[in-house]
Amino acid sequence: MIKTPIFLIGFMASGKSSLAKKLANRLELSCLDLDDMIAEKEGRGITEIFKKEGEQYFREAERRALKEVASKRAVIALGGGTPCFYDNMDLIKKSGTSVYLNVPLKVLLGRLKQNRSKRPLIANLSEAELLDFVKHQLEERSPYYLQADLVVEKPKISPNELIALLT
Repeated sequence: MIKTPIFLIGFMASGKSSLAKKLANRLELSCLDLDDMIAEKEGRGITEIFKKEGEQYFREAERRALKEVASKRAVIALGGGTPCFYDNMDLIKKSGTSVYLNVPLKVLLGRLKQNRSKRPLIANLSEAELLDFVKHQLEERSPYYLQADLVVEKPKISPNELIALLT
């Protein structure tokens, strides 16, 4: 029996949202995306929240949303920074099962270059700045991510593969 909720954590573009949908479907659980929840509650997109209110405001909204979902029977895709603020990683670990999707840097960069406009932290960065940003962020965030109950070291994993690792 897999302890729920299942939290998918990892850097932006690591595949959390797409895997969450497939995994939730396979396990017959609800699928939640924390960023989508915040955007819905705020009535505006994450990019707009960052621009108008700043990162601190967003992180507080993110913390409230995390508390709200911590007891749900669901697969939850978290934002890349969610585990790294406040005591969020402690809450994640106490509440359910955490899975870190540890995708190689080169793969992350390729994915991020394709849809950077949707991501407020990288939207206006050059390729060199993007590389520096991702390297720096991964260095800062890895100690949080590595606290996950399970670390998946591959660019893509199927729901069935992940279920096998979790059981």
